[in-house]
Amino acid sequence: MKKFKCYAIAVLITSVLGCVSKTDTNHVNEHQYTNELIHETSPYLLQHAHNPVNWKSWNPKALAQAKEENKLIIISIGYSACHWCHVMEDESFKNDSVAKLMNDKFVSIKIDKEERPDIDQVYMNAVQLMTGSGGWPLNCITLPDGRPIFGGTYFTKRQWMGALNDISSLYEKNPEKVMEYAEKLTEGIQKSELITLNKEAAPFNLETIQSYVKTWNSYLDFNKGGQKTQLKFPMPTNLKFQLRYGIQHTDEKVQSYVNTTLKMMAYGGIYDQIGGGFSRYSTDKKWHVPHFEKMLYDNAQLVSLYSESYLATKNELHKDIVTETLTFINRELTTTNGAFYSSLDADSMTATNELEEGAFYRWTKAELEVILKEDFELFKKFYNVNSYGKWEDNYYVLIRKESKVDFAAKNNLDLDTLSAKIQNWKKSLFEAREQRAKPRLDDKVLTSWNALMLKGYVDAYRAFGNAEYLEAAKKNAHFIIQNQLRTDGGLNHNYKDGKSSINGYLEDYAAVIESFIALYQVTFDEAWLQKAKELTNYTQTHFKDEKTQMFYFTSDTDTNLIARKTEVNDNVIPASNSIMANNLFKLSHYYSNKEYENQAKQMLTNMIPNIGNSPSSYSNWLQLMSNYTSPYFEVAIAGSEGLEKMQQLNTYYLPNILVAGTMSESTIPLLQNRFIEDGTYIYVCVNGTCKLPLTEVEKSIELIK
Repeated sequence: MKKFKCYAIAVLITSVLGCVSKTDTNHVNEHQYTNELIHETSPYLLQHAHNPVNWKSWNPKALAQAKEENKLIIISIGYSACHWCHVMEDESFKNDSVAKLMNDKFVSIKIDKEERPDIDQVYMNAVQLMTGSGGWPLNCITLPDGRPIFGGTYFTKRQWMGALNDISSLYEKNPEKVMEYAEKLTEGIQKSELITLNKEAAPFNLETIQSYVKTWNSYLDFNKGGQKTQLKFPMPTNLKFQLRYGIQHTDEKVQSYVNTTLKMMAYGGIYDQIGGGFSRYSTDKKWHVPHFEKMLYDNAQLVSLYSESYLATKNELHKDIVTETLTFINRELTTTNGAFYSSLDADSMTATNELEEGAFYRWTKAELEVILKEDFELFKKFYNVNSYGKWEDNYYVLIRKESKVDFAAKNNLDLDTLSAKIQNWKKSLFEAREQRAKPRLDDKVLTSWNALMLKGYVDAYRAFGNAEYLEAAKKNAHFIIQNQLRTDGGLNHNYKDGKSSINGYLEDYAAVIESFIALYQVTFDEAWLQKAKELTNYTQTHFKDEKTQMFYFTSDTDTNLIARKTEVNDNVIPASNSIMANNLFKLSHYYSNKEYENQAKQMLTNMIPNIGNSPSSYSNWLQLMSNYTSPYFEVAIAGSEGLEKMQQLNTYYLPNILVAGTMSESTIPLLQNRFIEDGTYIYVCVNGTCKLPLTEVEKSIELIK
C-alpha cells in the first residue's frame, strides 16, 4: 500500500500533561493493556486507550506529575481520521519495547487536535520552527513545564526510539543545555506570527488586489486546477475569492481556473463518485487517489463554494455535487438532534480483517463486472476502469475525464439515457459497497465545524431553494443555541455523548456569528442577527487584544499556555480573525456601528504587510478588501412579500451585497421607517445612501450590476 503523510493546516497552542498506567476491570479480559484514555470521549483518544503506553489526556494532574518526577513530556497530537496517525500507533505505540521506554523516561500525553486546536497551534508552531514543516501525527518532546525541545511528524519505530534515547540521555547528562534551547525556542514561538498595529494608511484599491492576483497566478495549475504541487488540496476559501474576483473584474483567466479546478475535483477520485462527498486531499496531480478521510469542514465549505459557483455559472455539474454531498452529510454525519459529526476515517477493514486505507472505496474489475453485468463496458469507459483510473494491486478508484454531454455524444447515447444509467450504476454500487465494513466514524461534534456546515446548508438553500436545506440549517442553529451556548453568553467547543465541554475558541465564535448572519439573510428572523451581535460583544470582551484590535485564539478565561496565539492565516479553513473581521464589517452595516466598522478596517490594515508576501494565505482577508475597493451594496427589503423578493434576489450571484429584510416594523437601522403596509419595496444603498425604492427585483439588480 502506498504511504503518504497526512498534511493539513496548522492551528495551535499549549503546555503539557502526564500519564499513569491504570487497568479498567471492565476491559481486563478483553485487552492486555488499558490506560487512562479509557475515560475520555474523543474517538481519537479512545483509539489509543489500549496501547501499552501509559497515555494521559491533557489535564493539570498529568502536568503536575511531570514536574514532580522531573520527567520530559511527550505530546503526541493527531485526529481519528488520520491514516499516518494509525500507522505510527501500529508501529510504535502498540510496541512493548517502545512503550517501556516512553513509560520509564517520559510522561506521555495524547491530544485530539480537533478537540484542542489551542494546544495543537502552539506545538505545531514549535515543530515548524524546528523543522520547517508540520503535519499530523505531530510529536513533540518538552520540558516538564511544557516548553518544547524536539519535534516532528511521523517517525518510524527506529527513528522514534533513537530520538527518545538521545533526548532523555541529553536531559539527564546536560539539562542546562536542554533548558537553554527550550528557552530560546519558546521565545521564538511567542514572537512568531505576532501582529502589530499598523498605523499607516492602507492601500485598499483595485490595483493592489490585481497585483496580489498576478503574484498568486504564478503558483496555480491552469491545466488541472489547484496549485502546482504534487498533492492537490481543495482550498475553498481561495476559490471563493477567485470566483468573486474573476467575475467582478471580468478576468477570464481566473474564471477559467476556478471552473477547471471545480470540474477536476468533481471528476476526480477525491470526490466519492458513488456516495458523494469529498476526501481531504489527493496524492497526485490529477485529483485521483485521495487520502480517503472525509472531513466535515471540507464538505461544508465545498457545498458553499459549489453553490455559489452554480449561481454564477448555472453549471449543472455543480448542482449535482451539492445535491450528492448533502445527501452524504445527511446519511453519514448528521445526528437526530441536527448536529453534525466530525469525520469518517481513511482506513477501514478488508475482507481479511485488516485495517487498510481506502478499502471501503476501491474496486476490482471482477467486482464491477459482477455487479454491473452487461453495462460494465460502458461504465468502464465513463469511470476509467483502465490505466488512467488504476490505483495499485489491481484496484481502481473511479475517476471521470469528460462531461456527460461529451460522453453521450461520443457513445451515441442521448443525455437522458446516459443520466439514467449513471444513477442506476451508482445505486447498484452503493448497495454493494454498503455490505463492506464502513470507515470508522468520529462522532464528536465541534461547534466551529457545525457552523461551517450550517452555512453550507444556507448557501445551498440560497442557490437551489430546497426547503429541506433551510430546515437542516435551522435545526443545527437551534442545536448550537440549546447545547453549546452557555448561560454566561459564551460557547463551548465540543459536544459528545450528550455533554457539552471545552471552553470555546475564537474559531467557534467567528464561525457561529458568520452562520447566524447568513441564516438571518435567508429568513429575515432578526433573532439570529441579534444573537450574532451578542456573541460578537462577548468575543470583544474575552478575546480582543486592545493593542492591535485583533483577537486572540483563546479566551481570557482559559488557562495560560506557553504562548497565546493570534490566528490570521487563511488556509483550508479561513483564519478566525479574518472571519471575525468580515463579521464586524457586516454587523457595522446592519447596526450602523462605528466601533465595529473601525475595528474591521484596522484588522485588515494590520494584515497589509503580510498579504503581499503570500496572497493565497490571506484570501478571506482579500474578500474583505474587495468590499472596500469596489461598490458594496446594502439591499433592504421591507414589506409583506419580503421573503419572496429575497428568494428572487438569491437566484443571482451577487458577492458584493448585504441583504436585510422585514415583513413588519424593524428596529435595525438599515430597515427603520421603511415598512409600508400596502407594498413591498427594495432599497439599494451604498454606505447608507439609497436610491429610490423599487418593487421589481430585476430593476434592483440593474442598480447593483
